[in-house]
Amino acid sequence: MDLIAGGIVEAFRLIVSGDPEIVEITLLSLKVSGGATLISTVIGVTAGTAVALNEFPGKKFIVSVINTGMGLPPVVVGLWVTIFIWRSGPLGMLGLLYTPTAIVIAQVVIAAPIVTGISMAAMQNIPEKMRFQILSLGANRLQYLLLLVREARLPLLAAVMAGFGGVLSEVGASIMVGGNIKGYSRVLTTATVMETGRGNFEMAMALGMVLLALSFIVNYILTSLQQRIR
Repeated sequence: MDLIAGGIVEAFRLIVSGDPEIVEITLLSLKVSGGATLISTVIGVTAGTAVALNEFPGKKFIVSVINTGMGLPPVVVGLWVTIFIWRSGPLGMLGLLYTPTAIVIAQVVIAAPIVTGISMAAMQNIPEKMRFQILSLGANRLQYLLLLVREARLPLLAAVMAGFGGVLSEVGASIMVGGNIKGYSRVLTTATVMETGRGNFEMAMALGMVLLALSFIVNYILTSLQQRIR
């Protein structure tokens, strides 16, 4: 109990004092996970809408692939991204291994199927009569899609929250492709794992508290926006 109490007190001290390392790691986590979520949202909403609104051969197979992708193990994603960007891999010439960009790529692979799956379900739940009504009123293709996105905006925001939560909390892929390099590619989750392994529980607790607070703040903002739109 003394270890826990002392760790919590020291963790609060580090946070309140604005420890430079914690600030640096937090800003990088926001940059990486925020960028990955933005890219995943564009890819996921576009792909989910396309699959939901079109009939084509192999649609059931594609839907099954998307649903499977929603549960991809981060370590498997990390493995394959590492293979592709390894120095002798297909994309090795780009020099992406052990960089923040590599973490973004891995997180996009994790989050995109989540956003795609939820977006697809949201679009499929729009009544077919409403779709026909929009078209019968003379809407062009772009207007049609924008109106459907507007109609499904609440579950689409939920998709964004799910995607952000998935990438902000993952650790396996980030360590594998980012290398957890201090001052360069170390994010909140990887730093927490490293500090715990060192027995530096005060710093680990501080990082964990920041991670939880960051997740809550972002989700609170998105939830407030969601409820306001509603």
